[in-house]
Parts: sequence; structure tokens; C-alpha cells
Amino acid sequence: MRVLELHAAGDLRLADRPSPTVGPEDVVIRVAWAGICGSDTSYWKSGRSGSAVQSHPFVLGHELSGTVTAVGESVRSVSPGTAVTVYPASTTGPLPSRLTGRENLHPQLAYLGSAAVAPHRDGAFADEIAVHSSQVRIIPQGLSKRRAALAEPFAVALHAVSRAGDVAGQNVLVSGCGPVGALAIIALRAAGAAQITAIDPAESARERALKVGADQVLDVGQPVPGEHTIAIEASGAGASLAHLVKTVAIGGTIVQVGNLPLDPISLPMGLLVSRELDLRGSFRFASEMDRALGILAETPAADELITHAFPVDRASEAFAVATNGQESCKVLLEFDGS
Repeated sequence: MRVLELHAAGDLRLADRPSPTVGPEDVVIRVAWAGICGSDTSYWKSGRSGSAVQSHPFVLGHELSGTVTAVGESVRSVSPGTAVTVYPASTTGPLPSRLTGRENLHPQLAYLGSAAVAPHRDGAFADEIAVHSSQVRIIPQGLSKRRAALAEPFAVALHAVSRAGDVAGQNVLVSGCGPVGALAIIALRAAGAAQITAIDPAESARERALKVGADQVLDVGQPVPGEHTIAIEASGAGASLAHLVKTVAIGGTIVQVGNLPLDPISLPMGLLVSRELDLRGSFRFASEMDRALGILAETPAADELITHAFPVDRASEAFAVATNGQESCKVLLEFDGS
């Protein structure tokens, strides 16, 4: 089968590997579509993503949809021919009791397509992958596999919104309208937010934000009208977070879901104190994937976020487009494509 290996920064190679074998509790999936995430482009550009540093060739990708082709002898939850997506995390050992319900913070967690563990965990940029049956999620009727490839980043957005608390009836700012920010708008609308204001420097991103449910959009630097009690920072830019500290309503909440750099950033911390703001981190997701699939099935507008799709043999071109936020939102790699 074909796999897309990253050998070093900027060095993507389409290679042949043996098809995966199926263990007693495993499921083999023929990949149809796989999304390129910001972590994938970070590895591609620099050989690292956050604190995870690549040390040997591995397969990227953790956003996927496909069809079950084989199941292990102990698997009863799914059968060949079923359309599925995958919960990309697997854990070893018990979850500390103080983290109950927060499996995304498990101290021994491996993620598909991640260099955070050694050896690195190969991901979904392959014709076929094998995963434990507990990681498989069935795609509901009426949801295409193409749109279902958004389930993982949408679960990230849903988790960020849940970290904000009850958003029903509240005015919310979303800063950064790339894939996760735009999906956060869909999540906020589903959660009953009263008014959603989106901020992004790219006109195309602002237009997409309106199509998926934002009430108003602003360019960076424009004054923010009205009072917003909650803000979602999805760009991963320090300047954006600093702006939200100054802009969100007194006593408000800011959720940081954009992946900030490890290097120090400058923030007006005095305002965090004097305005008594809550600043909360949001990392991946816990139990939100099933809900993500259900909402996606009822949200055709989510297709607006898939701006490009490339066959896997054009992966380098796809990665270049995915790094250009002025040109793209979510970029998919096509494997089977059915």
C-alpha cells in the first residue's frame, strides 16, 4: 500500500509498505479522505510540532474517514463495509482520578501521526490503517465521508466551546477563522450563542465565517462593537490573545485553542487581574467526537470549509496550499475518495 512518509522538514515521500495486519481487537480501514492539520504542516516545515520533535521517518495524519475492510476475531462493534472515522488517541495505564472525564490529558497518550512518542506513532496518510476497535466511530447516515473527515477538528472546536462554559445567549468573539475557528462558529451556533463576531485578516476567511454562522466579521485592527463575554482564540497568534485580553468584557472568559508557540509571548497581564478575566487552555478533545459527527450530519454549510482536495501523489502541493491561510481553509488528501 501507499503511505506518505515525512523523512525530514520539507521531505515528504510517497512510499510502499506492507498492508496492515489485523489483530484480535483491531479494525483495518481503507482511507478515503484525510485532512491536513496545522500540526502536520508544522512537522513538514520544521520537523517539530510544539514540543514534539521528529527523530526518524514516520507517517503524518490524524483526521480521516474511510471504510472498514477487516475486523479482528473479537470485534463485534463494527463490520466490513461500514463507513467510519477514528478517534486518534490511544492511552496506556489508568487515568488519574483527578482527571476523570478529561482523557485528552492522559499522561501516557499517543496520537496518530505524532512524534511525541518514541518510536513515533504512524498516522492516517496511508491507503489503509489498523486501529483498536475502541477508536472507531461509525459515520451516521446522511453524512458523506468527505465531510466526515472534519470530525476530528470539529471535536477540537466543540471541546474549546465546552471549556468556555455555558455560551447560550451570550455574545462571543472568535479570533482566527481557519479550520478550528470556523468550526468553533458552527459549535457556538449549535450551543445557542446569541451573537458571534469573527476576526480574521483574510477576506476569504471572513466570508466563510459568515457562511457557517457568524453574525458579523471584522478585519484585524477594526474596533469591536458591543460587549462580548466570551472569546475563543483560534489563530495561535500572541498578538491576537493580547487583543482579546483588552477587548473581552470585564469578568469575561477567554479560551485559547490556537496552538501558541513555546517561546514567551507578550501579554498585558495587569489587565487579566484588574478585569478579572478567566484564561483557559483547550487541548484536543475528550468525548466530543460522537457529537461532532451528529452535528456535521445536520450542517451542510461545513462543506464550505473544505477549500481544496488533492490526490495523495500531489501531497507536496497540498501541503504548500494548506500553509497559505489566504488561499485555503481545510485541505484534504484523497486516497480512495468514495
